[in-house]
Amino acid sequence: MPHPDGSTEALHPYPDDLHLVTKVGARRDEQGGWPHAREPHELVEQVHDNLRNLGLEQLDVVNLRMGGFDAPEPGSIARQFEALAELQQQGLIRHLGLSTVSAEQLAEAQTIAPVVCVQNMYNIARREDDALVDATAAQGIAYVPYFPLGGFSPIQSGALDRVAGRLGVTRLTVALSWLLQRSPNLLLIPGTSSVAHLRDNVASAGFALPADAVAELDAIGAA
Repeated sequence: MPHPDGSTEALHPYPDDLHLVTKVGARRDEQGGWPHAREPHELVEQVHDNLRNLGLEQLDVVNLRMGGFDAPEPGSIARQFEALAELQQQGLIRHLGLSTVSAEQLAEAQTIAPVVCVQNMYNIARREDDALVDATAAQGIAYVPYFPLGGFSPIQSGALDRVAGRLGVTRLTVALSWLLQRSPNLLLIPGTSSVAHLRDNVASAGFALPADAVAELDAIGAA
């Protein structure tokens, strides 16, 4: 149940080792969609909403969402990122991140303020960000992939199922394990809607894919 300040009873007061990451750039509409809301004044409002709802004086990390549902959109992000950088200078945000952006947009943002994480769609089948994963790793920037099973073709899904069946685990465990082994800077946000999904998420952390399985999965991206 929420506190009067909008935070949740389950987490508040927050332990010192808990870091909250929020995202701005879209708002929930009455139909359940997430239309863009990324004019600078809208971003400022969203940050203040987060502070108030979470009962905080400073947000640990704020991600700026700029692209579409699953891919970046071309164009400058300077106006939006400058608005968040100003809030960071005011002490309302500790660190800044980006979501659904291109390598060029990351580079543009870095001319304005440091970026600690990038959150894009990336998985075994969706490998457009291979170079960006490597580039962020080299810079010490966390890469946070979402939709570990999104965007698979029927052929790719069949290949994933064959690997999972041979190893005796679920396809989600395989997908998450592949991500964890892909690069040391990957941080997973798999989410869950059931206890079974939660078990898969936990299992992936301790499951090491054999080399032949990794090679077979790597080939899925080219299928």
